Amino acid sequence: MRANNASFRSRFPREAVHGAVRAMRGLAAQAHLDLGGDQRDTVFLAGSGRGGTTWIAEIINHDNAYRFIFEPFNALHVPMCRAFSNRQYIRPGDARAQFVGPAQAIVSGKVRSGWTDFYNRRLISKQRLIKDIRAGLFLRWLFELSPGMPIVLMLRHPCAVAASRVRYRWGYDMREFLGQDELVADYLSPLRDRLAAISDPFEAHVARWCIENAVPLRQFCAGEIHIAFYEAFRSDPRSEVSRLFEFLHRPLSDAVFAHVARPSSMAWESAAGIKQGGSRTDGWKSIVSDAQANRALEILKWFDLDRIYGLDPVPLVSAEFVLPKRAIRPKDSPATPH
Repeated sequence: MRANNASFRSRFPREAVHGAVRAMRGLAAQAHLDLGGDQRDTVFLAGSGRGGTTWIAEIINHDNAYRFIFEPFNALHVPMCRAFSNRQYIRPGDARAQFVGPAQAIVSGKVRSGWTDFYNRRLISKQRLIKDIRAGLFLRWLFELSPGMPIVLMLRHPCAVAASRVRYRWGYDMREFLGQDELVADYLSPLRDRLAAISDPFEAHVARWCIENAVPLRQFCAGEIHIAFYEAFRSDPRSEVSRLFEFLHRPLSDAVFAHVARPSSMAWESAAGIKQGGSRTDGWKSIVSDAQANRALEILKWFDLDRIYGLDPVPLVSAEFVLPKRAIRPKDSPATPH
């Protein structure tokens, strides 16, 4: 028997088997019927990669009420988005067809692939939930392009995000941002040299988190979108889920809290502490040195984001006070860094 198993493994390596299973599963997931209308039947969940968006998406869709569309703006896997760079910045009002066409198709459910539908379990749907970690820099543009579509922006401590990305060896080339002239002109010009000089992976991921979130947090004003803190879902899930479901006009039942107690399908931490009343939001402190944390705080100050997160593992402000009363347009941004 062992010889037979060894022979099978030699002919069919684990990676090849997993790849084939994933491909078959992706094909099966595309067998669904989307009866929803335009973008008003879509919920859009944005946030940084490794920031807890998958977990929150699974909470929102705890009862499988939505067709779940996964990361549709990933150009590597979704051909219609080939014009989008990995962290594409789009100014509000931009009418270029290579951006508008795919975005309108996505938010109205006219996208279908093994990638986007891989996690979908709804065969017939009238509502959609889109989760995407690449949309932060064009979220305002998408908001104006898609009136009536509720948008949720998820925030998690940048040290936790950076530590997770370093663990998974995510890329951290700052040229993804500094190579976009409009983004630099609107938001990064005073910081260009500082950002270009970063070489440490942890620091680079903190800076990337800052860029990904500083732009939407300046472009939106209070009441336009829903801000959600990962840490609040961990420490006070009943209040935070209630607040989120109220924004989405969704009924709340105790069934959702069974899903709160589960780690996401992409979590690298254990389920310990997720249960109600037993939160662990400081797990990153055991793997991030004091020097790294202090350096992260310096980078946060460049973007005025030290008002939201500091050295403590929890946010410094409540979600209701994150967005300004009026949007901060590029011309209003500070001319010089701290």
